[in-house]
Amino acid sequence: MHKLKLIGPFAQALTMDGIPLKGPLSDDRLGVIHNAGILVNGIAIEAIGTFRELKSLASEVEQVEGELTLMPGMIDVHTHICWAGSRAGDYAMRLSGKNYLEIAQLGGGIWSTVTRTRETGQEDLALITAKHADKMLQQGVTTLEVKSGYGLHAEGEWKMLKAIHRAGEITRADLVPTCLAAHIKPKDFAGSAREYLEYTVKNILPVVMSGKLSNRVDIYVDEGAFDLQDAFHYLNEARELGFDLVVHANQFTRGGVSLAVRVGALSADHLEACAEEDIHVLAASDVIPVALPGASMGLGAPFAPARKLLDSGTSLVVASDWNPGSAPMGNLLMQAAVMGAYEKLTMAETLAALTSRASAALRLSDRGALRPGMMADFIAFPCSDYREILYNQGGMGPEVMWKKGRRVKG
Repeated sequence: MHKLKLIGPFAQALTMDGIPLKGPLSDDRLGVIHNAGILVNGIAIEAIGTFRELKSLASEVEQVEGELTLMPGMIDVHTHICWAGSRAGDYAMRLSGKNYLEIAQLGGGIWSTVTRTRETGQEDLALITAKHADKMLQQGVTTLEVKSGYGLHAEGEWKMLKAIHRAGEITRADLVPTCLAAHIKPKDFAGSAREYLEYTVKNILPVVMSGKLSNRVDIYVDEGAFDLQDAFHYLNEARELGFDLVVHANQFTRGGVSLAVRVGALSADHLEACAEEDIHVLAASDVIPVALPGASMGLGAPFAPARKLLDSGTSLVVASDWNPGSAPMGNLLMQAAVMGAYEKLTMAETLAALTSRASAALRLSDRGALRPGMMADFIAFPCSDYREILYNQGGMGPEVMWKKGRRVKG
């Protein structure tokens, strides 16, 4: 039996409790508690309320200094942080006017990262991944998804997923692995794109599932990647094997959203190229839209239509897409704050997209809000008014953080 530890006092705490999965949100849904304390029982939250009312229940008190605002740890549901090498050359070419496909044709793009990642050993990949995860943890991201997809053959994909698991033993952040063996058709695969996907279903996915390397499968559907028909067959095969499904959808061209809905995907990620019809299709489904503003910034492209999505009745999650090519920044809070300003999102809509709604996109019901029974993952910003967090557009990071009830920063 753990001792009950009271942490606080906090000027404000945003519980994010009871926020619906779908639709617009006003800021009065944030569940603000003033002069707050949070009671922790081991790795779980026992209670949250005013510091004064909880003090009599505590066996010990962990006092915090200064005026702080508390909220749940952020959850990043779409990252590619397991990679080797650099794509700074790609970025320079992009600034000089080359587009994404032209860069790939000139020897850059995803394949250049595949080459470097294949050459890198599993333990080194794990250390790189853990370093990236630690950086995100210091920025307030306590749980993050991590994709494979730079191996693109059986040994390379297994190596990446094992490296992600190993990185999870090194970092204090929680890592959720996703198999993205269907990133692009590898240049050294002799057959067609359909044949590569069949190879993946027969030779990669069964080992991924039986070895418990991942229970999630993603596919990149777009020009230069996989087409809708091949992706439909692949995702159905993956679902039959027991995987949750995710789709890189509507980044440059349309079609991925309808595919995600047809196969019952958990989320459709990117969505920069969404038409009104796509928004209506998402609104009539349970697929969670995931906007990736880091890719929009990295490519100089439009943001996903977040405001229209919410007003149509969908959910909205915001993720960083941190990767070495199109989204090299990796600062989730800054990206969300900037997109929120452009898309006119309320503070509640942006913060929910990083916490309570993000947890649903990973099927994690034990985090994303501050309420009894939830994992004790929370972060505190150096302000007495929660509005300062997004007002500073990423310029204010968390000063103190707790992961599973233990202080990991501050």
